[in-house]
Amino acid sequence: MAAASGSSEDLKAKAQQLHQTVFADTASDAESVKQKEEAIGQLSDTYVKLQDAKALTQLLSQLRPFFAVIPKAKTAKIVRNIIDQIAKIPNSTDIQVAVCKEQVDWAIAEKRTFLRQRIQLRLASLYLATAEYTESLKIVGALLTEVKKLDDKLLLVDIHLLESRVHHALRNQPKSRASLTAARTAANAIYVPISLQAEIDTQSGILHADERDFKTAYSYFFEAFEQFSALDDPQAVAVLKYMLLCKVMLSEAGDVPAIISSKAGLKYVGRDVDAMRAVAKAYQDRSLKEFQGVLDSYKDQLVGDVIIHTHLTALYGTLLEQNLVRLIEPFSRVEISHIASLIDLPLATVEQKLSQMILDKKFAGTLDQGAGCLEVFAEPPAAGMYGDALDIMDTLGSVVDTLWARSQNVVAAV
Repeated sequence: MAAASGSSEDLKAKAQQLHQTVFADTASDAESVKQKEEAIGQLSDTYVKLQDAKALTQLLSQLRPFFAVIPKAKTAKIVRNIIDQIAKIPNSTDIQVAVCKEQVDWAIAEKRTFLRQRIQLRLASLYLATAEYTESLKIVGALLTEVKKLDDKLLLVDIHLLESRVHHALRNQPKSRASLTAARTAANAIYVPISLQAEIDTQSGILHADERDFKTAYSYFFEAFEQFSALDDPQAVAVLKYMLLCKVMLSEAGDVPAIISSKAGLKYVGRDVDAMRAVAKAYQDRSLKEFQGVLDSYKDQLVGDVIIHTHLTALYGTLLEQNLVRLIEPFSRVEISHIASLIDLPLATVEQKLSQMILDKKFAGTLDQGAGCLEVFAEPPAAGMYGDALDIMDTLGSVVDTLWARSQNVVAAV
């Protein structure tokens, strides 16, 4: 405890010293500006270690006189770096939103268009993170109109990509795909940084996975994973999880251990990867109890990730249906409590799923809730006359078409 307190005091002393270095010297020559930039970077790092988001916010306001004497490009770099540093502090989303709004107002007053646009984009992404989708789309729409006139392709790629994510969060697949296509089109006209290309590939994989095209999704995630891994980007772990998810959804869960034990996979071994390994094992064993246990044990890693949770929920439903169909197959009438004991799940869960399957016509049957039984009916034989009637209609259509063609030839000859 004393060591931690001492460390905190040392950091505070260091922060105070760096603060004096930044603000005591008012010189604006090139060497002084360079030293101040380095001191600002060290000071912001120190505030992050102290978890002091308020001090970082105040630092941005205090630096405005300094921003007036340095180039606009350097100002933009410092402001964005400090906002990035605030993001490293846990539970600072509200502070980030407030800081971004304040900096946008300042950038408008100072007529710093380049900086304002990028801070507004950051604000829109924060609104996405806080599920304020309407506000996010409002900013994105205004930025798109403005940036298209300026023809800033790189910023345009970022905006379209964010727009795609917002529409995806709203479950509007067509608009999400259209925005991603626009981002790719703009990206093809310029050199795109590797990290941004990886983000585009990740979003492509997510959209393909939503369309149940897990094979294509896997290829996009693989490309993104290689790029993030080369940059040592922490997003690589999430993309690796999506890759493993695709393998499970493709019923290729046996490939998961090989991917994890590969050279690239070993680099990211941890609780996130262990969660996907456990999911693959539960799927291979076809064990619903084990599957549910994995979801409970790795709640943050699986349920906390919206994309993975969505697909695993669908996978759990499919597994449950397969198990129930296999269990009820020998019976014409069976107690629901007996099925629940066989599958080792709560009675209410089994009853609800059976009623849903009957409504979805997964099997023919009815629930006798008074007796607590399930009655299974034999599948009625398919009536062959409907198929025969359709064949006759197709044949008649062909005959009419042939007669029409012949009549046209006769008319032409006359």
